[in-house]
Amino acid sequence: MLNYVDLTIAFLISAISALLITYPVKKLAVKIGAMDKPNHRKIHQSVTPRLGGLAIFAGALLGMLYLQPRHVFIDEILIGSLIILITGALDDKYTIRPLIKLSGQVIAASLLIYAGLIIERITIPLLGVVELGFLGPVLTFFWIIGITNAINLIDGLDGLATGVTTIAMISIFAMAIVDTQVLVAYLCITFIGANIGFLYHNFYPAKIYMGDTGSNLLGYIIAIISILGLFKNITFFSFIIPIVILAVPIFDTLVAMIRRLYNKESIMTADRRHIHYQLIDAGYSHRKTVVIIYLFSGLFGVIGILFSEADLAISLVFTAVMIFLLHIFAELAGLVMGGRRPIVTILRRIKSFIFKPFKKKKKSRKSSD
Repeated sequence: MLNYVDLTIAFLISAISALLITYPVKKLAVKIGAMDKPNHRKIHQSVTPRLGGLAIFAGALLGMLYLQPRHVFIDEILIGSLIILITGALDDKYTIRPLIKLSGQVIAASLLIYAGLIIERITIPLLGVVELGFLGPVLTFFWIIGITNAINLIDGLDGLATGVTTIAMISIFAMAIVDTQVLVAYLCITFIGANIGFLYHNFYPAKIYMGDTGSNLLGYIIAIISILGLFKNITFFSFIIPIVILAVPIFDTLVAMIRRLYNKESIMTADRRHIHYQLIDAGYSHRKTVVIIYLFSGLFGVIGILFSEADLAISLVFTAVMIFLLHIFAELAGLVMGGRRPIVTILRRIKSFIFKPFKKKKKSRKSSD
């Protein structure tokens, strides 16, 4: 059973701990030289400490120690998280090769699969529940690696990955409460708290970055909680729910992979053409770009929650809405139609038409004053 008082206390422990622990982590990053230096690909102009993921992990861990969860996979989740954390910290300090970083992710994912934490079945309309059999471990492996790297790739602006993962976890937490999935709820609430505590230091202008230490950890944890919770949901589109909730980072990752393959580049090559950079180049400010992505992440999170309770007909409607939102998102980022934005332009005209009378009233009031 879920105790809401305990969940609230765990949230506060995680948030306050992450908030306070970030200060010594920042000093540690400066001392050992784990610094993010500006270059042609990055937005920030000053040298900024990394390793913020250590504070997120510590805050969440303290919250989990209060809750003391009991679960068959809890040890493997902790050990896998430590492997991811250490791999990310090494990258933040030494900028290790992508293959070495991938090796750490493979070890962490393989540990979970060996322990038995796999996607065993999915529900498909008209076919019902489909047992995956030997495909289960394969799908699980690519899901963990894919989501871990998707969060890593979207970590390009101050507070972006922190906020997007928090929004995703809030959506998953809401479903975990409804389905009484204790470990999923515990992991969500502690990492939500830790993220919010860290976001105080990380929102624009950031004083510290989470680095690969944090982005890889958060991606790994979200992959785990989606396997534990969302893939267990017996709905018409159970396999789509986690994809909807994580639509923004998944969409960005797929676009990046297609772009690099089309240009005959390595898919591991870093570039400055991710969605957040495209929004910046399209003229949006740093803060506004982050808020836009937050809003879209929130919309997809709500759609994911509704998906979990919808029948086939309504699920198809939500699918259409999701595709429409992704198209708007792509237009804003200049990723489609040669940079033209017909749908966005129409929506802006509708907005202007609706709010035009209110603007006239404000002007008349000012003139009368």
